[in-house]
Amino acid sequence: MFRRIKIFFIIVLLILVGSTLVALWLLPGTFSAKSTPPEWEVKAARFIRHLATPSHFLKMTNPVPYSSEALREARHHFADHCATCHANDGSGKSHMGPNFYPPVPDLRAPAIQAMADGELFYVIHYGIRFTGMPAWGKGQPEEDLDSWKLVHLIRHFPDITPEEIAEMKQYNPLTRAEREQQEALDQFLSGEDVVFPEHHH
Repeated sequence: MFRRIKIFFIIVLLILVGSTLVALWLLPGTFSAKSTPPEWEVKAARFIRHLATPSHFLKMTNPVPYSSEALREARHHFADHCATCHANDGSGKSHMGPNFYPPVPDLRAPAIQAMADGELFYVIHYGIRFTGMPAWGKGQPEEDLDSWKLVHLIRHFPDITPEEIAEMKQYNPLTRAEREQQEALDQFLSGEDVVFPEHHH
């Protein structure tokens, strides 16, 4: 069985490499991130990513007990580290998200929700090569409880409330303009004469 899967994986890989070489010859701008990946490419990439996930991760269950506290910590962590690309609601509809190739996925989508807990953890901890998804995990996987809390949050995204999203906004990183405004306000409150920077849209 494993030999058949390996052969199939090699065939798929050869087809993808061959298609890429043909595209390089025939299509200008092949490496542009502006186009949207075709459905077959998305499915093939997900299939290969699934095959590349070590089998023991696919069998893992979340070692962090589900609780409101774990979910709260995950919201704060996500808002600070992940929402720039994924948006606070996990939709991927952020300033950055649509500009990646492939675009940042909607974490509420059935295809993401169908992934095993261990597979979601693996993606968060190790990242995905050749995409915009970095490896967030620190240290050994068994020590990375923050990523497991994020798995709970991903499961919760289809039911996230407006109140939770509003709470997350205060943990989002500030833009440069927002930082300058905040620094000027801090100086003003400390008694200094300050000229507030203009805000340009």
